[in-house]
Amino acid sequence: MTDTTPRARIYKPPHKPEIIGRSIFLAGSIEMGAAEDWQTSASDPQFREQVEWELDQLERCDVIAMYLDPNTKAPISLLELGLFAQTSKMVVCCPDGFYRKGNVEIVCERANVPLVQNLNQLIDKVIEKLTENKA
Repeated sequence: MTDTTPRARIYKPPHKPEIIGRSIFLAGSIEMGAAEDWQTSASDPQFREQVEWELDQLERCDVIAMYLDPNTKAPISLLELGLFAQTSKMVVCCPDGFYRKGNVEIVCERANVPLVQNLNQLIDKVIEKLTENKA
């Protein structure tokens, strides 16, 4: 691979990714209120399509890298943590100051999910997990 060859493919809904090789789902905090509020209605086809796409990709990926920003509430990310903690493919970054850090610590401990404090550690753990799951 040359320096000009893309090293990653980024997929966004609603396009179903063609996964070649290892895959990582980037999960975590989004800034609520900074985008159009189309999520409020479960009957909105765009809302349903987005949620279904995310759940499908969370199930398909090799590693889920989750970042919980201390400046956000991240209720959907906490839901996803609960849904996927037992899958052995999560790595969570939950810095000091996240309002439910204690809950996250307990869930990660019980499910044996690696829990780190910063983005550099998250990257290192994701690489480690990709390497250990290469089989």
